[in-house]
Amino acid sequence: MSRGVVLITGASAGLGEEMARQFAALGYDLALCARRTDRLTALAAELGGPGKPRVSVRRLDVTDDAAVFRVFGEFAAAFGRIDRVVVNAGLGKGAPLGSGRWDANRDTAMVNFVGALAQTEAALQIFRAQQGGHLVLISSMSALRGMRKSMTTYAATKAGVAAIAEGVRSERIRGVDVSVIYPGYIRSEMNAHVQQKTRFMVDTRTGVRAMVAAIEKRRAKAYVPAWPWAPIAVAMRVLPLSVVRRMV
Repeated sequence: MSRGVVLITGASAGLGEEMARQFAALGYDLALCARRTDRLTALAAELGGPGKPRVSVRRLDVTDDAAVFRVFGEFAAAFGRIDRVVVNAGLGKGAPLGSGRWDANRDTAMVNFVGALAQTEAALQIFRAQQGGHLVLISSMSALRGMRKSMTTYAATKAGVAAIAEGVRSERIRGVDVSVIYPGYIRSEMNAHVQQKTRFMVDTRTGVRAMVAAIEKRRAKAYVPAWPWAPIAVAMRVLPLSVVRRMV
């Protein structure tokens, strides 16, 4: 018997793909969407089938506002309800401000913040109608302070995502739980190009296991993996920017 329906955006690769695997292993049915339908189809074939969770896939570009509302509505109609929405789709590109790469920074802002806003709006319409649900927004440890160079815009968008989560939680919508997850260094497709060894980097499966555990507990906020990121989060909020620059 299904434990419920989890909708995950950006599910064709990286953290979203691994979250789909781990939620399927826990017995959830899955509503998966991303731009790359070939990878979604392969993932559905891996996770679904007789005696396995029900898996439905849709193509979705989260910068297409109308498509976000349409796809979320189609999933809700197909399954009868959506119990959890994981706002995960994200973009990692960016450039130092003023360096002539406005296109990269704008794309990052549109996917990571405006896209997340549209997903939150669509999810909450469903949750309000069914009087319950769990909204999960994936932020980043970089959201805790301003980051330099190519990380500036990315960090700002993830801070915005965390602010969306806190605002919705403050509203105390009946039956709706809200979680914001702050991943530390977790190996994924987004950072696969980074060749040098990074302190505290964990593999995808390990990092996502910590994310899923926090989501299952419906934590209001979670820094994952908890070690070392929970104590680092405390330090990042109080230390001078010059020290934070050397930490992350």
